[in-house]
Amino acid sequence: WEQVESLYPRPGWVELDPEVLWSQFVGVIKETVQAAGVHMRQIAALGISTQRATFITWHKRTGKPFHNFISWQDLRSAELVNSWNKSLLLKVIRVIFTVLHFLTRSDRYLAPSFLTFSTQHTSLKLSWVFKNIPEAEEAAKRNNCCFGTVDTWLLYRLTKGSVYATDYSNASATGVFDPFTKCWNPALCRLLSIPTSIYPPVKDTSFNFGSSDSEIFGVPVPIMAMVADQQGAMFGECCFHPGDVKVTMGTGGFWNVNTGEHLFASWRDLYPLIGWKIGEEVVYLTEGCMTDIGTAIKWAQDINLFANVDETEQMARSIADSQGVCFLPGFQVSVNALNSCASFVGLKPSTTRSHLVRAILESVAFRNKRLYDIIVKKIRIPLQTIRADGGVSNNSFVMQMTSDLINKKIEKPANADMSSLGAAFLAGLASGFWADKEQLKMLRRVEAVFEPQKAWEEYRPAMDTWLQAMKHSLHW
Repeated sequence: WEQVESLYPRPGWVELDPEVLWSQFVGVIKETVQAAGVHMRQIAALGISTQRATFITWHKRTGKPFHNFISWQDLRSAELVNSWNKSLLLKVIRVIFTVLHFLTRSDRYLAPSFLTFSTQHTSLKLSWVFKNIPEAEEAAKRNNCCFGTVDTWLLYRLTKGSVYATDYSNASATGVFDPFTKCWNPALCRLLSIPTSIYPPVKDTSFNFGSSDSEIFGVPVPIMAMVADQQGAMFGECCFHPGDVKVTMGTGGFWNVNTGEHLFASWRDLYPLIGWKIGEEVVYLTEGCMTDIGTAIKWAQDINLFANVDETEQMARSIADSQGVCFLPGFQVSVNALNSCASFVGLKPSTTRSHLVRAILESVAFRNKRLYDIIVKKIRIPLQTIRADGGVSNNSFVMQMTSDLINKKIEKPANADMSSLGAAFLAGLASGFWADKEQLKMLRRVEAVFEPQKAWEEYRPAMDTWLQAMKHSLHW
């Protein structure tokens, strides 16, 4: 389904057509099974891994959507987000929870003490839906409105509407689910005028969700797992122990730390998630994210800085440094930096395409270093293994430079698409195909290991220049 083309009906709006997504999802499953030379009746279980925080609402009785999927990248709520973040009410809420945290020292009160809304979370985009789509608002009043992220919609369609649910990993990534109470957040919903009747039941990540309708694949197929993409990648990398770290570098970048049974409260650059729930086991993660990783590289290809992504590593290594050229990410505008923009600085008459490409790749490594330092400072758990995946992890220049900067060994698996593998592992556990996670560890295949080769101080002048340029870009 990741092949579904995004729609841009208005500036800043990013949508997906639910019917196109559905047809491509079914088509990919059929093609994959056929390519594997097996029959659908031989499939023991289906696991679904999907993009997070992209959502849709639909009529409970008719199943008709009220709108297209609204992507996590969508900015239609930017004005609402900005207004709320500057509001007196939010300031009062922060003060109240600051006092509660001071009195109780409970992490549950720490996150609301500096609550800041983001365009990437579902909450204010969902509030926008009920302010701007009368059909959805009316249906909600009559308890006829369903809300779902991509996993919920696919499950609903696979079962012809007989199963309506999500899992803990997807729910926790919406911004309207409280990982401390493991429930949809009623206080936040009241604050934003979102009806609480719209939310699906939340089930375990590895769980028997029922079977697909036999008309879809010819036979019923058990649906035994649903997991959000980053949590799925974490599971696929076998990051099962506290301190294990997963770094995904795809369209965006995500650092996830397994914090075990301990749920760390949100900080300004990090936020807690439920990694997965399997029976009584609940594993928590702390996540930090970056925008414009693969997006920037794809843009550079589109403007002919290079013909093939495989060329970028050689181009970056063909020169000693970027000659002071810095790439500043900013294609995906942040609500905390609405005036930022993507740009190059430090251009000279001697600047070549190789310098520009190297500057883009260096910016990925520099942001990895910055996020790693925040994690080390904020997370009170010794970091253990660091494993990377995603398309950009195939670039050894980025991987080696990141290893140098953080002074840590980084493993890269043979398969860069860990989200789908994680969904398969979870489905296999639920169906009994694998007995336990120890068997999954035996299936891991490491393609490359990157170990520090240079002291990070050697990069300090270039990184200091980049950080200075980043500060200027925020005020464009």
